[in-house]
Amino acid sequence: MEIYSDSAATTAIDPEVIETMLPFLTTNFGNPSSSHWAGRKVREAIDQSRKKIAKLLNVTPEEIFFVSGATEGNNLALSESIREYGLNHAITSKIEHKAVLEPLLRHEREGDIEISYVKLDKKGNVDLEHLERLLDANPQSLISLMHGNNEIGNLTDIQVISRLAKKYNAVFHTDTTQTIGKVQLNLSEFPVDFLVGSAHKFHGPKGVGFIFINMRHKLKPRILGGGQENGQRGGTENVIGIVGLAKALEIAYRDFDLIKEKTSALKRRFISEIENSGIENVGYNGESRSETKSLGSIVNVSFPCLQSGSLVSKLDQFGIAVSGGSACSNLGNGGSHVIRAINNEADKENVRFSFSKFNTAEEVEHIVQTIVNIYNADSIPIEPNVLHQSFTWIH
Repeated sequence: MEIYSDSAATTAIDPEVIETMLPFLTTNFGNPSSSHWAGRKVREAIDQSRKKIAKLLNVTPEEIFFVSGATEGNNLALSESIREYGLNHAITSKIEHKAVLEPLLRHEREGDIEISYVKLDKKGNVDLEHLERLLDANPQSLISLMHGNNEIGNLTDIQVISRLAKKYNAVFHTDTTQTIGKVQLNLSEFPVDFLVGSAHKFHGPKGVGFIFINMRHKLKPRILGGGQENGQRGGTENVIGIVGLAKALEIAYRDFDLIKEKTSALKRRFISEIENSGIENVGYNGESRSETKSLGSIVNVSFPCLQSGSLVSKLDQFGIAVSGGSACSNLGNGGSHVIRAINNEADKENVRFSFSKFNTAEEVEHIVQTIVNIYNADSIPIEPNVLHQSFTWIH
């Protein structure tokens, strides 16, 4: 039995999205930059996709630009705003995605900026008072803080941060890769400068995303040639991906309440099953146990280390896909930078389970039962062939 519980990494494409994309793999194959009927038909599809996304986010179509994904969008926003506005100070946190941290660290190494890291509490929440002190000491800073953390699910109050950014004349960039499609964002309610998302996180195709650039800004393009995307990004557009992105976001907003209710119920059930499983010394990283302070689709659990290897690897052997940032000394990989920043507890294996609308309660029960069986087997020295026999029922 194969179970996919790693939707924070990527999601299955929704069948409706595939249906929307298919014509652009067959009959609607024109180059959108061509002036003839075949090109105009495809150009119209791109324009309609841009308008659809803008309407859902309550911004203007001129503020939405298509890119290859959030990583490109993050790099564009950070690097080009530093260059365009001569920014010399950036504020971020130590639990941001590497697509944010690595560009900022490169600029620091090159002498362009100095980085300040906002304080986090033991659960990874941003200390907003410390953020304001940093802004007071360093006005006109670049702020880059994500909306929802990809490992622990923590939600950050970007509305409050946007108001602080405005007060101190700062530039505010937020990575919403994990929250687009899972949280209904109305960008008319708060003045974000740059915001990014990737389609494959909300049941769209891989290799396409978008960046919102507030109309107050005009960044220089990082990819030159052709003048596409109103001069912001050269190169023939990924038409198939763009129409899939727009459709996926449309579905996410259309079915928002149903999807949120289902994934939250799966998360609650998983936590309940784990806490009644009999496995001792289980904890939760960040706010991932909370229904209000973290995403309803992510739970990051710290398990006692197995004697016989990695829990993530063992689950994979039984067809269960999850992600891990293990800190167990016997695994020797040091763990994830997010967990290290908020949790000094060694001898725990940290595993992220992330659910989507395609998961079921039966799958949740099967995952927990498999974990229980793995721990039961690990507590007794068993020959490998006997261990295999004891788990044959799972396959």
